Amino acid sequence: MDLRSHTALLLKNYYRCFAAELIEPGNHQADRLMVAPIVVLSHGMQADPIFNYGNSAAQALFEMDWATLTALPSRYSAEAMHRDERQQLLSAVATFGYSENYRGIRVSATGKRFYIDSARVWSLIDETGHHVGQAATFAEWKML
Repeated sequence: MDLRSHTALLLKNYYRCFAAELIEPGNHQADRLMVAPIVVLSHGMQADPIFNYGNSAAQALFEMDWATLTALPSRYSAEAMHRDERQQLLSAVATFGYSENYRGIRVSATGKRFYIDSARVWSLIDETGHHVGQAATFAEWKML
């Protein structure tokens, strides 16, 4: 899926789940989401889901470029001791469609730990009604 189509999927599903716009509607949404000051990530539905999107804020926070981030199984965004908690969240999102107030500890590529707060996580459903992934956004984090 190209970047514009994936951005449209992210935005449409965000609105479906939260009845709010993730970014201001208008032209060049893929470009604007990529440079937004909030972190936005998504992964697919593989057995071990791989990130398939991370905007510039996500790439900077996780200290990875696009190619590295989009080759990473998303479970590696959490330290081993926090992966069960992360999996419980993703299972709940799969069941209920979204979560509004996730908090947790994540880790960058260089091992820097940070605490995220008030994250929104939502299911991605394509035009045929199939679940194609999950996405997350947050604007608040604190380096630990």
